[in-house]
Amino acid sequence: MKTKEYGELDPRIDDHEKSNMRQEGGDLLIHCDRIPIGVKKVIPNEITAVTMALARAFQNDPVIVHLGGDRRLTVEQLMPLFDTFIRIQMYGGLVFTTPGHEAAALWAPPGKWKIGILQIIRYTPRFLRLYGNRFFSNLEMLYDIERVHPTEAHYYLEFLGTDPQHQGKGFGRALMEPMIKRADQEGMGIYLENSNEKNNAFYAKFDFKVRRIMKYSRNGPSTWLMWRDPR
Repeated sequence: MKTKEYGELDPRIDDHEKSNMRQEGGDLLIHCDRIPIGVKKVIPNEITAVTMALARAFQNDPVIVHLGGDRRLTVEQLMPLFDTFIRIQMYGGLVFTTPGHEAAALWAPPGKWKIGILQIIRYTPRFLRLYGNRFFSNLEMLYDIERVHPTEAHYYLEFLGTDPQHQGKGFGRALMEPMIKRADQEGMGIYLENSNEKNNAFYAKFDFKVRRIMKYSRNGPSTWLMWRDPR
């Protein structure tokens, strides 16, 4: 199955899944509450728009605020952060958005979740400009979360966010469903770190369960570590 503009879709999507999806204008449509929502892989000329959506979505996120020294950074200040993560995960081919860039999801394939030391070195100047001396304590937070990362094979949902102007319209569900079906077909678990307790109910709809509540060091916020077994 191919889209007209965005390359090849996962060939493992079977006929049963296609009954809940259809092609229209070249995009893959996921029906959420009877509203068709397109989902597509992010291509390079969309990075800025997707970065903007994620920066808006996470501007009030407790972990993002703590990384900024417990102050709310502007969308413009946060854009280099999300631009970095998008570029890193695009190598895995699992960065998705909606046609109007209302929302986005950054996934890592099995065995590819960890940020390498060369990537950290490459983007250190960018993070130093953003965080100043806090960059080094923020690295400790990264190591905190890496130490409790599951060892079994899994897909990793690094970020899922919707521009606040478009929340509640089914974009998050549309971005989740294709990867959940793929993971189920492969017998693969899914892992995520949820930094906002109110989102636990959303993930519970997809059968995610809280494995552990972790509190970051240095008086950091709590994060809900969530896992979904394949169906």
